[in-house]
Amino acid sequence: MLHRQYEVEQEKVNRLVSRKNLKSDFYNGIYDRYVYPVLTREFAPVHWRYDLNEETNPYFMERLGINAVMNSGAIELDGKYYLVVRVEGNDRKSFFAVAESENGIDGFHFWDYPVILPDTCPGETNVYDMRLTKHEDGWIYGVFCSESKDLKNPDLSAAVAKAGIVRTKDLKTWVRLDNLRTLRSPQQRNVVLHPEFVDGKYAFYTRPMDGFIETGSGGGIGFGLCEDIEHAVIDEETIISRRIYHTLTESKNGAGAVPIRGKKCWIHIAHGVRNTAAGLRYVLYAFGTDLENPAKVIAEPSGAFLVPFGEERVGDVSNVVFTNGAIACENGDVYIYYASCDTRMHVATTTIDQLEDYLFATPKDPLRSADCVKQRCALIEKNLELLKKR
Repeated sequence: MLHRQYEVEQEKVNRLVSRKNLKSDFYNGIYDRYVYPVLTREFAPVHWRYDLNEETNPYFMERLGINAVMNSGAIELDGKYYLVVRVEGNDRKSFFAVAESENGIDGFHFWDYPVILPDTCPGETNVYDMRLTKHEDGWIYGVFCSESKDLKNPDLSAAVAKAGIVRTKDLKTWVRLDNLRTLRSPQQRNVVLHPEFVDGKYAFYTRPMDGFIETGSGGGIGFGLCEDIEHAVIDEETIISRRIYHTLTESKNGAGAVPIRGKKCWIHIAHGVRNTAAGLRYVLYAFGTDLENPAKVIAEPSGAFLVPFGEERVGDVSNVVFTNGAIACENGDVYIYYASCDTRMHVATTTIDQLEDYLFATPKDPLRSADCVKQRCALIEKNLELLKKR
């Protein structure tokens, strides 16, 4: 018999899904933010969390709870918007689930079942942060972090990170390929597959790492090519976006959403990390690479692109924003999906034109306080002269 409490809990989910999202009063001319998250753990279907049978669950206790919903890949198919979301259970294990929306701003609802990945890696303990690439070869690829215990280290928290690869045509049936191998980097996280062939090869953005958390000698976001996506091996990684002292990439950085083809460049939205007295702070930054040579950076605006504001700063891992999914529509609109504090999902909207104006017209970081003051004074002087002429 269906438990009477089911209808009460289901109505809570229905209210969240049907709630209309609103643009916030935040303004910077680059993108719009929205009042409500697009997904939280409360959006998870009731039948994922509760045994609905009154006989086997007389107190209607949550049997398999959901802790967080975050870090989603994003794709548009047949006019609908899809997020392949990292869902973290109360058991700390993550899994992927598909949520869809008609407009990309609100109305996101989960499919009945999570994604069933082929279980081909016996040591794999956790999977998360899938980037979705609609590749010109006709497949949709998902590249994600495959985490396993570091058996060479007695520390129970020691782990090994690899880049897992799957592909699909419909987000329902997934084919598991070999994990990416990078011959000069022992670990990989935040790996992104470029949507087009480069010199007839598959191109990846990587993050060379010596360990699971610390990048060690890894210098930043790498770029490498491979011949065979089914058995992907990268020999040479070229660093294209470097870690730099006293910037937002000082501690580490990594590729975020799959690059967007613009009119002037490939648009990259990445994450940068620096250490503070309150711990690591994750923010987003942007850069542009050449349309013909995506390993060549041609635009580097100064500073952070998006940072956590207000309630976005509070959560499981505070003071963090992270993206691994964006959708560019044929009309030039862009939807950037980002998580705050490893807890919930948000959207920011902009356009290709706005992003490219930001990339090419925003000054580059001069890297020294004295030069930053000169840069700002030049802007002030220009603006004061303009104001005098009003």
